[in-house]
Amino acid sequence: MLRAPITLYRIGLGGLLGHRMVLLTHTGRKSGLPRQVVLEVVARLPEPGAYLIASGYGERSQWLRNVLAAPEVRYQVGWHTYRGTAVPLPPAESGRALADYARRHPRLAERLMRSVGHAPRTAADFEALGADRRKGVPLIALRPSD
Repeated sequence: MLRAPITLYRIGLGGLLGHRMVLLTHTGRKSGLPRQVVLEVVARLPEPGAYLIASGYGERSQWLRNVLAAPEVRYQVGWHTYRGTAVPLPPAESGRALADYARRHPRLAERLMRSVGHAPRTAADFEALGADRRKGVPLIALRPSD
């Protein structure tokens, strides 16, 4: 069931998931093989085709470890596919962005954080969590190539 969104993208129906989900194709840091994961879009960035995603398990997430080693990625949001770069946000910026997400989607943010073992209660808690790349929930910008 958890891999069902990947199947939707693979059969060409990923656009049905709208702009809230992204199919991220990255390169395995050890195998060199393409890997895929579907993640929630935390925010759209001002530049066209740029999005923020979060690593719920910090650097324990295999996809995050892979994009830190090889930041060139492909990603699909809605019906649009991009080639680009995965760029970790600086800690303070990541913290502010996660706190902003929690302000915009309080119940969803609380449920998502609980599902990955965190229990932030205040905007300051979310900010601290977003700023902690190792054990927190750091944010990554997906920026399209020209």
